[in-house]
Amino acid sequence: MNRTQSSAQREVIEALPQLLRLPAVLRATGLARSTVYRMVAEHTFPAPVKLAKRAVGWRHDDVRKWTVGRPSTSR
Repeated sequence: MNRTQSSAQREVIEALPQLLRLPAVLRATGLARSTVYRMVAEHTFPAPVKLAKRAVGWRHDDVRKWTVGRPSTSR
């Protein structure tokens, strides 16, 4: 954090949702790129947020909630 930032600026920055780029989403979920985009199209995975013309990210909270709600397999 920059020491010249006011407490109000810090609160705004901390309130922003943490965004994950695709490599982080793949690591967090164990899914392949094609599977993530297929599931987004099927509305079974959280949709990404557009960051720029050719950049997207996923809200950390959305991915975490999806991961927690995902059924696990047991052997």
